[in-house]
Amino acid sequence: MAKQKVAILTAGGLAPCLSSAVGGLIERYSDVAPDLDIVAYKSGYQGVLLGDSIEISGQMREKAPLLHRYGGSPIGNSRVKLTNAADCVKRGLVKEGENPLRVAAERLADDGITILHTIGGDDTNTTAADLAAYLAANGYDLTVVGLPKTVDNDVVPIRQSLGAWTAAEVGAYFFDNVGNEQTAAPRTLVIHEVMGRHCGWLTAATARAYLQRTRHNQYVDGLMMDSQLKGVDAVYLPEMAFDLDAEAARLKEIMDRNGHATVFVSEGACLDAIVAEREAAGETVKRDAFGHVKIDTINVGAWFQKQFANLLNAERSLVQKSGYFARSAPANGDDLRLIQSMVDLAVESALNKVSGVTGHDEAQNGKLRTIEFPRIKGGKAFDLSTPWFAEVMDNIGQKYKEA
Repeated sequence: MAKQKVAILTAGGLAPCLSSAVGGLIERYSDVAPDLDIVAYKSGYQGVLLGDSIEISGQMREKAPLLHRYGGSPIGNSRVKLTNAADCVKRGLVKEGENPLRVAAERLADDGITILHTIGGDDTNTTAADLAAYLAANGYDLTVVGLPKTVDNDVVPIRQSLGAWTAAEVGAYFFDNVGNEQTAAPRTLVIHEVMGRHCGWLTAATARAYLQRTRHNQYVDGLMMDSQLKGVDAVYLPEMAFDLDAEAARLKEIMDRNGHATVFVSEGACLDAIVAEREAAGETVKRDAFGHVKIDTINVGAWFQKQFANLLNAERSLVQKSGYFARSAPANGDDLRLIQSMVDLAVESALNKVSGVTGHDEAQNGKLRTIEFPRIKGGKAFDLSTPWFAEVMDNIGQKYKEA
């Protein structure tokens, strides 16, 4: 029987779990199967296609616990779709006429990989499923076990994605400083744009974390730095209906009373309307290899700023984005515990030849298990009936309903 060999890759955008998950996998294999060789493909599936990998040495294994201290990915990321041959050719990852799935499969086979761990979101893990299916159809036995990474917390049917808790906490820390910009000029509108293409979970959770962070602040009575200035006046999510006139009237009343207004908005809120507006004006909206709108080119926060600034008679308005700051952070305590539990299951599943994505399965009462690849998909909507969200909105005083 051929010796098992493990490969690890991280792909997609960053999240506050990648470095820790890589370190955790190296640690766990070193504990339970120290004789197995481990390699890491650099920059995700790009490294697989190009044969660019890192041999995990004994010294790396010894120092793997250090990776829990850092954000980012110690082995690099990229966004590569193996079923999009044209994009792979354009980027110089394969030659014209080559099938990227076949190139990747042959690379894994040539490298002797029998276990592949993919750490990423739905695109990363569904691409892994495509690869595993291709290999199986061509007589090569590869066990693929993914770990769910996304700050959006939008992977079906997984209850909690790795890194999302940290992103909310760090986004709240970011805005605790940025919110002080309300004191820089009279009638200031500050818009905090938070990541979340289809799902408003992170925006809602960041607002909650910010309100919790500032809840016990003490202030000097009679001065401008008070609970109103350190509060949140509106939250807008992709799942919510949006009435511009009603919200502008409500926020103007707040601006008139307090001299400032604070808005938290998901980068996916009103996205379809903004894209339609731009395409109707003849603009070409950029999309990535997976067909997703390149969200960083849309500037949803700027769209809200444009709509609200005049309607609120704001003398000053600004948009601040916590996304890159939050997603690049090291994992917090809650995420570290979640990562460890998923890593342990991922290694156990891999050694038992069970492919899938580890996570708490919402269809099985939140049981932590290795979920079958065909059930994994993105775009899970945030449930607006979530009790803690209702508490956040009661605190804000904003009425809302589903889109």
